[in-house]
Amino acid sequence: MLDEVDKVGMDFRGDPSAALLEVLDPEQNNSFTDHYLGVPFDLTDVLFIATANLIDPILPALRDRMEVIGIPGYTEEEKLGIAQKYLIPRQLNEHGITEKHVRIAEPAVRQIIANYTREAGVRNLEREIANVMRKVAKKVAEGKGVGFPVNPANLHKYLGVPKFVPEEELKVDEIGVATGLAWTESGGDVLYIEATAMKGKGQLTLTGQLGDVMKESAQAALSYVRSRERTLGIDPDVFTTQDLHIHVPAGAIPKDGPSAGITMAIAIASTLSQIPVRRDLAMTGEITLRGRVLPIGGLKEKLLAAKRAKLTTVILPKRNKKDLDEIPKHILKGIQLVFADTMDDVMKVALRRGPKPTRPTGKPQTPQPQQKKSATRAKTGRTARSLPVHATTTRPRQLH
Repeated sequence: MLDEVDKVGMDFRGDPSAALLEVLDPEQNNSFTDHYLGVPFDLTDVLFIATANLIDPILPALRDRMEVIGIPGYTEEEKLGIAQKYLIPRQLNEHGITEKHVRIAEPAVRQIIANYTREAGVRNLEREIANVMRKVAKKVAEGKGVGFPVNPANLHKYLGVPKFVPEEELKVDEIGVATGLAWTESGGDVLYIEATAMKGKGQLTLTGQLGDVMKESAQAALSYVRSRERTLGIDPDVFTTQDLHIHVPAGAIPKDGPSAGITMAIAIASTLSQIPVRRDLAMTGEITLRGRVLPIGGLKEKLLAAKRAKLTTVILPKRNKKDLDEIPKHILKGIQLVFADTMDDVMKVALRRGPKPTRPTGKPQTPQPQQKKSATRAKTGRTARSLPVHATTTRPRQLH
């Protein structure tokens, strides 16, 4: 068993990956000799099993010699079942108490999962359950009672204030705020992407510890929105007279990946067109300059994050439809899935009102009779009546 193989380091003392390359390739080596003991080892019947949290840090040559088996994280229902059947009985036994001393209600276990742990497995869940058992065992030893029920109302007395506050949907439809979905080592998470515009020279500012891939996605999203300015009813002057700022909250956490492309595009389009984004909707997908929506990974974890946030609609790339066969039915219950092939499909659903095409400018407009009359009077020397400013000029759209 090679545990945490993605954490293998390389420094002046050597590179362990080089030794693993020789051992894990049966075509080259079926045995090796330990240089310290001087004893040969036969590897003919040895099956190596390596574990890792992330695939990317593993040396590519080493990764090519492995058969990668992806294991998704547990759902909330699966964690609940594991806790009730295995973790709680084991901790009761280890702390020398029984069910007559403590009984953790199901809602309390769910609250521990949601508010005190954030992980793909159940390691921290067992630690929190052990914390409860220790405090109950202490009370029993001090003779303070026999039965101690644990429920959501008194859970904070055992574990303190919640460590994590689950994300919830926005209270109202907002302009410039789009809800995305992200995959992390601990599972899925909701990602709010904010965009705002201010007077400037057309510069784009990105904040929130974004990686290179995510920065390029923001550039592609902005270029796509610029190409659809007439369809969205955006004044073209804003791209040279306004600066755009995109921020992804939780600035202390690094973020990267292309799957937030369509979310950024919606946030930008909403800001520049002043069309609100639906608050009960989340989306994920990569965007191209032509407006195509490309598939993403981590679908199960992202849908779980949407369900925890009580979001009722999720926009997914159309090419991810085939992946639904691997998603448990109880996860999809209560969520409306919208499959998008292009950004037009996304905008029709995500924006509160559909984008309106601008009026063609190819044909000159016919002057109004009142304007002709005013012009004639001006030529003959008569004083022309001043028209209201709003009738002759068009002010640029104010962006907030």
